Amino acid sequence: MLTAATTAYTAPGSLGGSMRDFRVPKGADLLKRIEGFYAWQNARRTSGLWPFSRATEGGPQHVTSARDDRGASNRGVNFASQDYLSLSNHPAIKQTAVDTITEYGVHSAGSPALVGNTTHSITLERRIGDFLKMEEVVLYPTGFAAGFGVIKGLVRTSDHIVMDALAHTCLQEGASAATKNVYLFRHNQVEECRRWLAQIRAKDTENGIMVVTESLFSMDSDTPDIRAMQELCREFNATLMVDVAHDLGNLGEDGTGFIGAQGMLGEVDLVMGSFSKTFGSNGGFVACKTRAIKEYLKFFSTSNTFSNALSPVQAATVGKAFDIIADEEGKSLRQALMTNVLNLRSSLETAGFEVYGDPSAIVCVKVGQESLARLISRRLPEMGLIANLVEYPAVPKGQARFRMQVMSNHTPQNIADAVSILRQAHDAAAVELAQLNAPAEVDTRVAA
Repeated sequence: MLTAATTAYTAPGSLGGSMRDFRVPKGADLLKRIEGFYAWQNARRTSGLWPFSRATEGGPQHVTSARDDRGASNRGVNFASQDYLSLSNHPAIKQTAVDTITEYGVHSAGSPALVGNTTHSITLERRIGDFLKMEEVVLYPTGFAAGFGVIKGLVRTSDHIVMDALAHTCLQEGASAATKNVYLFRHNQVEECRRWLAQIRAKDTENGIMVVTESLFSMDSDTPDIRAMQELCREFNATLMVDVAHDLGNLGEDGTGFIGAQGMLGEVDLVMGSFSKTFGSNGGFVACKTRAIKEYLKFFSTSNTFSNALSPVQAATVGKAFDIIADEEGKSLRQALMTNVLNLRSSLETAGFEVYGDPSAIVCVKVGQESLARLISRRLPEMGLIANLVEYPAVPKGQARFRMQVMSNHTPQNIADAVSILRQAHDAAAVELAQLNAPAEVDTRVAA
């Protein structure tokens, strides 16, 4: 099939390079020195190879229209939105939002340390605490703020952080802001974590250590041994913090994710999560075991103290989402989601693709070479698939992939269409890349 994408102009440099090349720009002028990034980005944009910063035109539906930042709009099956249980458009969620706006308006109008809380946010804190079997909960305006804030709020410059090398950026940024004593262990390698803890405690028994991991890693769809990590922390007088952003609510018989599946409800020192993947809203939380920890975070975790509290409509809709997740409908939605996940994974493998990790709402499709991935991505929108290309810095260079994000209301036909489109786009892109990389023909004829 000959399309505009297959014949599009490919600007020099648009298939090479990465954002790593512009991470540390040189020059005395802070504003002038960043222009190199824009020139590279715009070369990709004009070639149709910049798939970021898109905007949906009807919300995160399973089929939707999305407009890129050049203004071009395409409609297709949507595997790019994070709405795992399809709650963003659930009638009860929307009605809760309408009712809350009618009563409270739309704005919290204050920090949670002052008068930004509402009855909905206080109720939500208790709802999350009961769900996770944790005593106390602190709400944050975003998941990023929660991940950054729990680390920066508790860790001081003389303390230590031992972190999984693939931990989310909000966790890495919080660690960098808190202390220079940051040690990364290879992904999910408990014994390497142990070696760091032993090495630190051999030299420092006076300062704190926070161990940071995730219950489900969003780029590799795998999980650590949470019990082993918590026991390790007890052995070395360290504190475990687990990010549950991607599995809470949508995995497990009761929706408690891998912490529940591993029998660790109420056992982990600190649990941090986000509402933006499963609960139909922005926002985040930190769950802890004592009122003392909660109060300290409220006044020393700056991304909480110096941000406006969750709006009443956010707190109310997340609370309604927890109600749905905890009842029989939630169980049914999780079953539908897992059916779709297994269908997509098996269909991709049958089509010759390799996927990462274990079954979850995140199905990452391995590509590898950034240039090939970009050429595939250019084709997808006009062929009817909205999917996210992931490349550096979200993943290492040379490990580009497509992150397919599954929803409970995807249909079997949606999945079949997505796999077929991805296969066709991959094959056509591989041919184009080979042509682009082929040496130019040299005219060897001798002039008469």
